[in-house]
Amino acid sequence: MVDIPTIDFASYDESKTETISLLAQSVSEALSSSGFMKIRNLGVSDQDIRKAFDLSAWFFARTDEEKATSAYTSAAENFGYQGLGVEHLDPSKPADLKQTFTMRDLLRHDPNDSRWPSEDFRDIATDFYQKCLEGAYRIQRVFSEALSQEKEFFVQYHSGENVSLRFLYYPAAGVTEIEHEQLGAGAHTDYGMITLLFQQGVAGLEVQDSEGHWHEVEPESDAIVMNTGDLMERWTNGRYRSTPHRVQPTIGAEDRYSIALFVDPDTETPVKVLDSCLSPGESPRYPEVTAGEHIQERIRASHG
Repeated sequence: MVDIPTIDFASYDESKTETISLLAQSVSEALSSSGFMKIRNLGVSDQDIRKAFDLSAWFFARTDEEKATSAYTSAAENFGYQGLGVEHLDPSKPADLKQTFTMRDLLRHDPNDSRWPSEDFRDIATDFYQKCLEGAYRIQRVFSEALSQEKEFFVQYHSGENVSLRFLYYPAAGVTEIEHEQLGAGAHTDYGMITLLFQQGVAGLEVQDSEGHWHEVEPESDAIVMNTGDLMERWTNGRYRSTPHRVQPTIGAEDRYSIALFVDPDTETPVKVLDSCLSPGESPRYPEVTAGEHIQERIRASHG
């Protein structure tokens, strides 16, 4: 059984050391156990979330020809629209049954890029990205407390260069059959530090426990699902797990929309096991790597 606790950030106050310490203890316990938790009151309002989901639904309802004008062109850029059967999050299995619009480094992306579906889309997506990123910085400062680092240790490496907002659509219509072992999103771990996932109350996400069994993550309408990725596992020498997860296809059922913010470090960030995560005499389980090397290798593999 995977225990995914819900942690309330309403008490977050950087001026109150005791409050941050209590949050750090709760967060550390959750991530050491399953690598997943749910967060309430991170500073992203219900209104902002609804606007983002409405924007996503509007985009995916457009014709294939209209969506193609926003086409994704390269893993290095990691921006644009991808249709069904393009991405393989599990490269050993059939392609994922989802459509996506990925937006990397939004605060510095060209506002005149012809692939923006509209000015409103650009402005709403960018505003949502910024608010989610500010929430992610709160989590990172709690991590710093939990791992005995300076307050801005993780924040300094996340200017947005590799932080990506992603709208995801798992259609119930237009897909009549699936291949053996084909999923909405294949089993995978996330590449970077943390991921924030908004589910809009629709189930489908499953998490794998340490024995290889899969468990459904029950969505909570007022909570954001958060998990740690590969680079956080490396920083902590495996203390905070990068847990495999997947999404079931939605054939014959309700359309599923979700929104993810992948909070990945800047390209040149050196990721090495933190001294605070090593016991006396213990050796690092992972060699040092730059964030960009790892992230690009994983993205290229998923589009192979």
